[in-house]
Amino acid sequence: MDAEVTISVKEYQEFSECAKQKQEYFDKLLRLQAEFENFKKRALKEKQQFLKLANEGLIYELINVLDNFERAFDSANKMADFKSLHQGVEMILKQIHRLLEKEGVKKIECVGKAFDPVHQEAIAHIETDKYAENTVVEEVQKGYFLEDRLIRPAVVKVSKKPSEKK
Repeated sequence: MDAEVTISVKEYQEFSECAKQKQEYFDKLLRLQAEFENFKKRALKEKQQFLKLANEGLIYELINVLDNFERAFDSANKMADFKSLHQGVEMILKQIHRLLEKEGVKKIECVGKAFDPVHQEAIAHIETDKYAENTVVEEVQKGYFLEDRLIRPAVVKVSKKPSEKK
């Protein structure tokens, strides 16, 4: 049952035009798809490169601090006056603190304040009448924030009431 269909020249031209347009759209879709894949690869590569170099400024500053420590170490071997060594190391410490502050690092202030288990880690309780109970009396290791994010909790000793002696 093969039936022949006859179409007019105009209908054939319209059909040919639609087929041609379909092929153009399909080719355009393939090109856009390939361009998008290339864009994703390029964006990933740029992101990886950015992450590699993101800390370049910080590393450069730390290298300067390292240079100062090396100079202090070298001069410590040659000097009998430890006061000037102490001053040199103190200057380097201030330089490190300024650098960290510039990068958004903040020290957790805790001595004399109420113990905060979210930002502090207690390693000991000290019996004392000098402080209210549950107050930080000693900082064993400093804690730090990077902007508002905790990067290291402070390690502290916390006060407790002296036990009653019988």
